[in-house]
Amino acid sequence: MSAITGKLQILVELADVDSPRVRRQLLVPSAIHLDRLHSVIQDAMGWQDCHMHAFTIDSVQYGRPDGELGFRDERTATLATLLEPGAHFVYTYDFGDSWEHLITVEQFETASAGLHYPHCVDGTGACPPEDCGGAPGYSDLKAILANPTHEEHHAMLAWLGLRSAREFTPDRFTPDEANARLLRLTAP
Repeated sequence: MSAITGKLQILVELADVDSPRVRRQLLVPSAIHLDRLHSVIQDAMGWQDCHMHAFTIDSVQYGRPDGELGFRDERTATLATLLEPGAHFVYTYDFGDSWEHLITVEQFETASAGLHYPHCVDGTGACPPEDCGGAPGYSDLKAILANPTHEEHHAMLAWLGLRSAREFTPDRFTPDEANARLLRLTAP
């Protein structure tokens, strides 16, 4: 993905999640197809890519082509042809838990030689555990882990594979971790 002439800087924010906010600022090729953007978001956020997803741009849903859901084919749509800097759209991952990501196209830039794209330049907050019930379930999970007397405290530790609530670090994130995952993405 490095042989490109332009890049877009995008901000991906996980909706309705705070303490801490979960967001990633990414540089992506301007000609990236939405199916590839899905892979980039999965790796940048730290999701496991086990669930369905969709992009909603100007009230049109893009995803894997499926006659039942009526999605437009995400493999035929590129980010630069659909959006300009300042535009906003939504990426929904896991229709059951409904993890909504608010995405803002911040700016278009000329690509820099020697830098692998996509690239995470900034971010905050660890990716929530999948299948915890979406944003409301994640808030509950954090409250349960913060209260050692809560009746579900030990069950949640076991579910997460932790020995202690001190091992649960929702604020832990470094761009280097995301970039290590992004480097494994193959060229389109």
